[in-house]
Amino acid sequence: MGCEMGVLKEFQEFAVKGNAIDLAVGVVIGAAFGKIVSSLVGDVIMPPIGVLVGGVDFSSLAVSLREQTEAAPAVVLRYGVFINTIIDFLIVALAIFAMVKLINTLRRKSEEAPPAPPEPTREEVLLTEIRDALLRR
Repeated sequence: MGCEMGVLKEFQEFAVKGNAIDLAVGVVIGAAFGKIVSSLVGDVIMPPIGVLVGGVDFSSLAVSLREQTEAAPAVVLRYGVFINTIIDFLIVALAIFAMVKLINTLRRKSEEAPPAPPEPTREEVLLTEIRDALLRR
């Protein structure tokens, strides 16, 4: 019973920590981002590419390995869908690379330029002058 409570407490600490929550948020946002990229590729990028290569719709490209019979379904190698998936991956990878590069650039700028210390107030300047004058005596 005591061992179960220790595991439960350990799991609670893990689940409540920011890392686990950040990971969960990242997975959800990543899934939504994947849908956006798939739509971008399928609905925006692939149609002009299809026009450039002579009106070919990549998603319909396939080779029939075996025709359908009464006993067995057709066996089709749909390489056009695979081409679309590769393009999806390349666009997602490019978008993530650009995002990471931007974050790293912003992080470097914030590390390079530490905030300047605030100017001393007039009272601080006067007190420093008084202190220095007393030390010289």
